[in-house]
Amino acid sequence: MEAGRLTKLLGQHGPDSGGGCVHFHHKWRLGIRNQLLQTQIDVQQKIQNRMKKIQEIQHSVEMRKRNAEEEKSARNQLFTDLIRSIERCQSELLKMMEEQQKAAEKQAEDLIKELQQEITDLKKRNTELEQISHTDDHLHLLQMFSSLCSRPHIKNWTEISIDSDVNVYSMNRALIQLEKTLDGRLKKIGQTGLKCLQKFAVDVTLDPDTAHPKLILSDDGKQVSHGDIVHDVPENPKRFDKTISVLAKQGFSSGRFYYEVQVKGKTGWNLGVARESINRKEKITLNPENGFWAVFLRNENQYKACESSPVSFSLRVKPEIVGVFVDYEEGLVSFYYVGSSSHIYSFTGQTFTDKLYPYFNPCVNNKGKNSKPLIISPVNK
Repeated sequence: MEAGRLTKLLGQHGPDSGGGCVHFHHKWRLGIRNQLLQTQIDVQQKIQNRMKKIQEIQHSVEMRKRNAEEEKSARNQLFTDLIRSIERCQSELLKMMEEQQKAAEKQAEDLIKELQQEITDLKKRNTELEQISHTDDHLHLLQMFSSLCSRPHIKNWTEISIDSDVNVYSMNRALIQLEKTLDGRLKKIGQTGLKCLQKFAVDVTLDPDTAHPKLILSDDGKQVSHGDIVHDVPENPKRFDKTISVLAKQGFSSGRFYYEVQVKGKTGWNLGVARESINRKEKITLNPENGFWAVFLRNENQYKACESSPVSFSLRVKPEIVGVFVDYEEGLVSFYYVGSSSHIYSFTGQTFTDKLYPYFNPCVNNKGKNSKPLIISPVNK
């Protein structure tokens, strides 16, 4: 560009231009210097920007190292506490079992001593009976008969026994306490893990162009519920015609994303992600082969993951908010119970090629029993 400008200047102020030649050279040199100065300023600014970027990268690495050390220390402490809790419970259980065994052995020893004493007494009595039975002294026989033939003071051993089974009730109490301790510790780990996933939160809104005609969407695109009336909606190749479903407007073809859905008060729902090329015009089985990675609830407490063969699972507490996390490159779709920061289910080792969209199905309202909407909730990062 500078060469072109120079040629142009020379064309206007060549050697034959007389007195303007000196003025031209002066102006030309000044212009060149200004350009060089500006270029130098630009280069220096680029250098400064890159040095600043180096400092930012170094600072990020240092911060990450510091955070990693803190996280490592916290995790080590958690696992140390878990190991100590397990070892303590193990020690208490072994001690309890030893004490129970010693008590059983002591009880058996006392009973055997008592039985042996009774055997000795009975043998003595038997000997006396044998002796008196052969006596010819009738007076002595009459005198001894009453005492020897009376019932001896011995125990009825029919109902007495030693329990050969271990007392599991006491051990169960210790194990239940351990379980509570472990749940508490693991919940802390889960909370840390979920916080990391929540950093990938995205703003998700429902796409009315995909919604089944019986679905009711809120104006802000954050809520969906099932209605009994078929709404007059325009034909659209993106719309679900046979299944009570709707997709989000936002699709993702790389990276990680996370969103949360309130399911409180519902007896049935489907949640997950679906690939862009799914069949929206026919009823279709939800599974990865058909482009769906989802979990669902039926009849208030029947949970299943939509694998090729549906996988049933149980939850101790009915979740009110479900978190959905996707790592596109990793081939991972995971579901979490946000309230307890606990993992629900994961699809792993998947291969994604299409764009993925958050998928929602509030299920039929079941005469009002399942009328609550699915609500896309803001993520508390």
